[in-house]
Amino acid sequence: MTTTDSPRAVPYREVTDANGRVYRMGETDRDILGHSRKLMMWLPWVSMIAISVFEYAYGSAEDTLSKAHGWSQSNTFWILSVWVFFQAGIATPAGWLREKGILKARQAMYIGSVMCAIGFLALSHLHNVWMALLGFGVIGGIGAGAIYATCINMVGKWFPEKRGAKTGFVNGGFAYGALPFIFIFNYAFDTSNYNTVLDLVGLYVLAVVAVCAYFFKDPPKNWWPANIDPLSQAGNAKSAKSLQKNPPAVRQFTPREALRTAQLYLMWISIVMTAGVSIFGISFQVDYAKEIGFGPLVAASSMGIMSVVNGIGRAVVGWLSDFWGRKTTLVFVIVVLGLAQFGVIWAGDVHNEFLFLAFAFLSGFGSGAFYPMFAALTPDYFGENYNATNYGMVYSGKLVSGLFGGGLGSMVVAAWGYDGAYALAGGISMVAAAIALLLRQPGRRSAKSITPNPQPLGEEVA
Repeated sequence: MTTTDSPRAVPYREVTDANGRVYRMGETDRDILGHSRKLMMWLPWVSMIAISVFEYAYGSAEDTLSKAHGWSQSNTFWILSVWVFFQAGIATPAGWLREKGILKARQAMYIGSVMCAIGFLALSHLHNVWMALLGFGVIGGIGAGAIYATCINMVGKWFPEKRGAKTGFVNGGFAYGALPFIFIFNYAFDTSNYNTVLDLVGLYVLAVVAVCAYFFKDPPKNWWPANIDPLSQAGNAKSAKSLQKNPPAVRQFTPREALRTAQLYLMWISIVMTAGVSIFGISFQVDYAKEIGFGPLVAASSMGIMSVVNGIGRAVVGWLSDFWGRKTTLVFVIVVLGLAQFGVIWAGDVHNEFLFLAFAFLSGFGSGAFYPMFAALTPDYFGENYNATNYGMVYSGKLVSGLFGGGLGSMVVAAWGYDGAYALAGGISMVAAAIALLLRQPGRRSAKSITPNPQPLGEEVA
């Protein structure tokens, strides 16, 4: 049976490697899309920039929100924690719906954009904290999570041979995209204009994501770039280096099969711990700066630095992982994050603004760069065909992190002070790094070159 998923009828072949994994080869990105696959990197990046305002700028808006709505500091932190819970929690069910063909990538983006707009309208107009939790935390969280998961899976599917750099680049937009809003919320956001600002932010997210969504399209299952042999790596020197350090998954693991491996649980536990420390830093960086007497410029700058370095760090680390190896890079990032927490304590104790900004730099680097590593490790370990669900299961660890990074983090600060809370965060990071050292690619026996399947071009393999 001859099949094609492309605008033009282009023949393809399916080849099988020594481990039994199937690769669909012969179709170029232009055959399938009508243009370069680079657009499937740029559009997810722009969409991630748009939704970054949710998480990375929220901490700068909390004081005004508390005054405007009559909320306590704990109320505002729990709203963010609920948002994180649902933003991470939707990844698995949304991935399952996509892989079953019930929800297309474009549809997920459209629905997510509307829900994001509702989230900001709720934060703007609802004074009741429970209604704000529902509107911003639940509805906004689900919308942002659907967009986030769709963007990460999209770029991973279109760039299977060098996903570290591409995933890191797209993921970076989720952090530094918030930079303008961090300064807006610190300098031009108060109880006289908060409605207008939040309404405009909601419309901005809706418009940007909806426009990008129109062009979203997944490649066929098992698709691989036509000019690159996935195991002998002929055809591209950069791709060869990346594949040598990060060989493709031995086969396409279904979610049920992935759950039978120890690696999925190790990844989940590690992301729970690391993301918890990251969310803690994002939530309390500005407050801690103000607590120790630094002015609003230093407070805003420290968060701005964290946001920018967080995003750029994701791109840089993604690129490095193509050459160092994904696991080595992940461990390095988590250790840097842990050390930065102790550095923030030191800078605060000696009341040194330069040191504070320097460790905010390191904390920002570590607190975001691990996300693209997990996003790239998941298809490296379990394949691309079920990555929407498999990565959703790994990323769901963030929903637990949101609880202790934000809401419970505020309780620890109240009980132990900032020094105690930051020290605990640093210790948790070191444990997470030790767990990451245990990661291994499931089932790999050899690195033999692919063996062509005898099926003719265009013929489906049962």
